[in-house]
Amino acid sequence: MIDRRGLPAGFSWGASTAAYQIEGAVDEDGRGRSVWDVFCERPGAVKNGDSGRIACDHYHRYVEDVALMRELGLDGYRFSIAWPRIQPTGRGSVNPAGLDFYDRLVDALLAAGITPLPTLFHWDLPQALEEDGGWLARDTAYRFAEYAALVADRLGDRVPAWITLNEPVVHTVFGYAFGIHAPGRALMLDALPAGHHQLLGHALAASELRSRGREVLIANNLTPVWPASVSDPDRAAADAYDALHNRLFLDPLLLGRYPDLSAYGVSADLAGSVHPGDLELIADAGRLDGLGVNYYNPTRIAAPTDPSLPFTEVEIDGVPRTHFGWPVVPDGLRQILLTLRARYGSALPPITITESGCSTDDTLDDRFRIDYLAGHLDALAEAIAQGVDVRGYYTWSLIDNFEWAEGMSQRFGLVHVDFETQRRTPKASYAWYRDLIAAHRERRGR
Repeated sequence: MIDRRGLPAGFSWGASTAAYQIEGAVDEDGRGRSVWDVFCERPGAVKNGDSGRIACDHYHRYVEDVALMRELGLDGYRFSIAWPRIQPTGRGSVNPAGLDFYDRLVDALLAAGITPLPTLFHWDLPQALEEDGGWLARDTAYRFAEYAALVADRLGDRVPAWITLNEPVVHTVFGYAFGIHAPGRALMLDALPAGHHQLLGHALAASELRSRGREVLIANNLTPVWPASVSDPDRAAADAYDALHNRLFLDPLLLGRYPDLSAYGVSADLAGSVHPGDLELIADAGRLDGLGVNYYNPTRIAAPTDPSLPFTEVEIDGVPRTHFGWPVVPDGLRQILLTLRARYGSALPPITITESGCSTDDTLDDRFRIDYLAGHLDALAEAIAQGVDVRGYYTWSLIDNFEWAEGMSQRFGLVHVDFETQRRTPKASYAWYRDLIAAHRERRGR
């Protein structure tokens, strides 16, 4: 194993969260309804009928949470801004109380010596926009740019870099194709325009941010794709999956074109959603100052058994599994980083690992998480040693939270949250991460 001394001196240590997963206060201070508020009310949509109505009550307890970050020694904190808190209907007038909350949060972070890294969209679209078509409607991209400008005008003087979208591939596939996340549409391949409109929204928002002198990133879930065998059908299926999961949202940004989706029977214009000039706008105005990589596990793919898709996902055997059931393969992080460098070359911007973590049983002695983080950081150091430009590592997540369709049943936090009392208790992994950050700083003379 490579000693984590291989991480560079300016390496940024962070932790991540998302608005709907931790804030609560969904009916307070003028916040509008989001697609997740509505989805959680659908019977059977979320495990145990849970919702983010209260979540971790971060809206009222952010001072306590920032104190935990300060004690942890974080360089940066990645959080998301709830669009419905800023514009309750997704357009038009601003809700001052919403901006005031994020203003206080940013000031508290800066006072603690922590750099804010906000994400503008982490899946909580204003419900009013969803009723007008959501991300299937091209107009949503323009509304997103308007929202980005409003937030940047208020916070941009203190926030140097912004993430526009979180995991557009997951939002498109789970939210619009399979219907297992909000907004709960099950459109299969007809969901692809929602992906294109997110990229268009990214480009328009990036233009607003860059005109104000800010840096722009996007964060996506990426996975190394392993063919189940060396057979041609399995290899072709793996290529098809890679095109959908990894390349659909990076090729347009870094190469100016969509990958070949003919295996899905999808044309280059994604069912007519790609207008003349769109790809040029995405590659130019949407150019990246940094890429956020969210990594959790590899994916093993075989030839299709279901005629509706050109691939079949198969289990990865012989490895540990998280409480979620996800396979733990730290070297997959090294693999996907090397793949990105080989695939995009000089077009690839500096990378930040914007999510990396695991769910474990509800225990404070989370040795499993410590081993998980240590293994992934070793893999990251290997990738850096092999020439990949990685600037930081943000673990998912700071605190236990509402885990989307799994409700409160999956705990990813360095800090345990008692959802009845809202008591925060640092876990063993919190102390380990704190000590790791401190040791890195000491070695590097920071």
